[in-house]
Amino acid sequence: MSIKVTVLVQKEDNWYVAKCIDNNVASQGKTIEESLSNLKEALELYYENEKPETMNVQTFITTMEVAI
Repeated sequence: MSIKVTVLVQKEDNWYVAKCIDNNVASQGKTIEESLSNLKEALELYYENEKPETMNVQTFITTMEVAI
């Protein structure tokens, strides 16, 4: 079985932090690819003994400009 999750990757200092928006699982790496690979491993461990509550829920991500 496989599921799709929504992931956000941000650069923090010398690391890339990958975070799953659906369940707040996060990991990091020196490159984007490494952070995503580490997150994939963390998510596989997270879901090892349980099924996700929602599967394949359509998610929309956008940006918004706010005056400050």
